[in-house]
Amino acid sequence: MRFVDTNVLLYAVSTDPLEAHKAETARTLLAGRDLALSTQVLQEFYVQATRAARADALDARQAADLVRSFTRFVVQETTVDLVLTAIAVRERHQLSYWDAAVVVAAQSLGCSELLSEDLNDGQDLGGVIVRNPFRAAG
Repeated sequence: MRFVDTNVLLYAVSTDPLEAHKAETARTLLAGRDLALSTQVLQEFYVQATRAARADALDARQAADLVRSFTRFVVQETTVDLVLTAIAVRERHQLSYWDAAVVVAAQSLGCSELLSEDLNDGQDLGGVIVRNPFRAAG
């Protein structure tokens, strides 16, 4: 199973012509069935997708409908144990807390890959390999 970070969801809804290749890549990825994400990713998506400063911002209802649709994937809930483990992972790997929480959610679900452009492509974070699906995209 592959874990999807927030940027994949955001590119999937992007209408920015400069992000067209990334948007296509993200939409293709989200057509897969072997994906997982977390409540944190869903929250981040909603906040960022509706941000007024975003040129292609979604309205609250559109974003909420998409959040519901993304629950077709396996979703790791944020628990106290996940938070505490993420704090330790943050220190061990020198990550932001938020990135560490994504890594721990992926580990908790047994994901082999983390699809994200926010971390180092190919990096092994406790058995989860980071893959930047946009590296070759424009």
